[in-house]
Amino acid sequence: MTGAKETQSKYLKDLRQEFDGLARTGPEWLREIRESAMRRFLELDFPTTRQEDWKYTNVSAIANGGFRLATGGEGTEFDIEAARQLLPGGGDAVRLVFVDGHFSKALSSENPPGGAKAGSIGALIGCVDGSVEAHLGRSADCSNHAFTALNTAFVTDGAFIEIANGAVIDVPIYIVYVSTGTRAAESVSHPRSLIIAGHHSQGTIVEQYIGLGSGRYFTNAVTEIVVGDGAVIGYTKLQQESAAALHVGSLYVRQGRDSSFSSNSTAIGGDLVRNDITIILDGEGADCELNGLYIERDAQHVDNHTLIDHARPHGSSRENYKGILAGRSTGVFNGSIVVRKDAQKTDAKQSNKNLLLSPDAEINTKPQLEILADDVKCSHGATIGHIDQEAIFYMRSRGIDEAAARSLMMYAFCNEILERIKPAEVREVLTREVFNRVTGGRWMSEVI
Repeated sequence: MTGAKETQSKYLKDLRQEFDGLARTGPEWLREIRESAMRRFLELDFPTTRQEDWKYTNVSAIANGGFRLATGGEGTEFDIEAARQLLPGGGDAVRLVFVDGHFSKALSSENPPGGAKAGSIGALIGCVDGSVEAHLGRSADCSNHAFTALNTAFVTDGAFIEIANGAVIDVPIYIVYVSTGTRAAESVSHPRSLIIAGHHSQGTIVEQYIGLGSGRYFTNAVTEIVVGDGAVIGYTKLQQESAAALHVGSLYVRQGRDSSFSSNSTAIGGDLVRNDITIILDGEGADCELNGLYIERDAQHVDNHTLIDHARPHGSSRENYKGILAGRSTGVFNGSIVVRKDAQKTDAKQSNKNLLLSPDAEINTKPQLEILADDVKCSHGATIGHIDQEAIFYMRSRGIDEAAARSLMMYAFCNEILERIKPAEVREVLTREVFNRVTGGRWMSEVI
């Protein structure tokens, strides 16, 4: 047995031991879900580059990492003021904060408006109304995704949000996952978010991942969203982990009849990042919009895998992902649109555009259509290019120096995605961060 295989074998053994300690906790229905998920994870094992969906993403840093479960909770030592400075929203914001995967009452503000319930899954697991039991694991697919199975096996805490039928929540609800990232121990957390939008409800959810320390850690997150008939839900994910972080995030959305769901995903931090999105338009007339932005430098790797499954007729989807890659960074975009046999009158469009700022940067893009119906309107496309030198020359001829011209070009490239992000305060903060990245001296030194 090679050294890498020995390391991974030991890690799997340690995982099983940690799971055995967890498996005896919680209600019976949760123990059954965990046990089933752990069995499936051990059958699947960590994915390898021999698998088509992981061809360009090597997760050996995770499989051989030996990460131990983060303890988290209020007793965790970290700079609480530093964390508080990074939290979104004002003093009146609805905010659920988790430190290393565990709910932090000190940083949270649980004051949801009428028509909404917001709290910790860990605190609600045993509730008599059965709201968590009714939905946990119903949308997330453990059968073919090892990391989803692993998250489900170790699920203990995360955010639970439920919007009542007909309720209109006009303030955003923030979910913040903070990883302390201390160098003392390489840890893993498995945050789980469960969001239920009742029929004809409306709401905006912002999910943010933040890293405090400089140490290496692994975040394995799963978010399940159920969008009821006629509901309108906006969802924004901000991945701003530390430079050494490993992040795997899986989003599962199931939409009802005439519902509308929009997602804005940004990936800026992290050493190795994988985002999986699965949207099932399971009601006639459902509509979804996916927007994504990834900005990479140094040796960062970001992999975006999306699947939009049109299962019912008269559905529509729009997908627009953009990436900027510099240094020796690598990116992957694999976007699939599936139109089922009975999903007639589907209207779907997909686009992926990339700017390469360095001869060593690399992107692998693979937009895909699988159409089983015959009365549809679908299109897809991908582009890879460099900054337009004619546009740079035009701006320089009007007195703008070359560095500023390049920065403006990159910012304009990003702005199509940034302007779609809601709420406004999140868009403004993220816009400043993106602008700083594309105009900073370090960044500009990597531009071709």
